Amino acid sequence: MADIANRYGENIGGKYYVDNQCIDCDLCRETAPNNFKRNDDGGYSFVYKQPESGEEEAQCKEAKEGCPVEAIGDDGS
Repeated sequence: MADIANRYGENIGGKYYVDNQCIDCDLCRETAPNNFKRNDDGGYSFVYKQPESGEEEAQCKEAKEGCPVEAIGDDGS
């Protein structure tokens, strides 16, 4: 389960975030490309845009549920 205390600083404020458990598998970026980007220097994903539509919300939820290390959280503010 993602830990908000360990979220990456690049995450934009809001519900979804990625924490330091990310293994850079690319699943979230493929599932929700409008919302997740890669930090090339650190080798991890982060939320660069919170969902703004029902479709984006569904994609972020799917990315969270599919994350193999549970690095995506949905309890941010």
